[in-house]
Amino acid sequence: MPLITWTETMSVGVVRSDKEHQKLIELINLLHSEMAAGKSNEVMGKVLEQLISYTKGHFAMEETLFRNHNYPQAAAHKQEHDALTKKVLDLQAEFKAGKTFIGAPTLNFLRDWLTQHILKQDMSYKLFFASKGVK
Repeated sequence: MPLITWTETMSVGVVRSDKEHQKLIELINLLHSEMAAGKSNEVMGKVLEQLISYTKGHFAMEETLFRNHNYPQAAAHKQEHDALTKKVLDLQAEFKAGKTFIGAPTLNFLRDWLTQHILKQDMSYKLFFASKGVK
């Protein structure tokens, strides 16, 4: 059973963003299924690395979109991105150092952060980009 299920209520109306959000959900669900299957730390670490790498690329794409269209909330949105990036990089460092493991609290944090970020912060740009004709 997936940890997160994509629904149309999560659509921000920008095709690339929606596809990338779906991929982020897929990666969190993969991390969840690997944990539930009792996979090794090596496997979990590789999935976490994929998730971090993909997230950084997604954030960069959004921030470029913001700059290209002069999105007025770009700075605040970037702060959200930077805060998550720092948190997951810290988590990854602790994981690699053997100080933590990927369990339910980590997965719940990722689930809650992603869904709330999409449904609140990302939804705030939906009408803006629609008004600019960005699809």
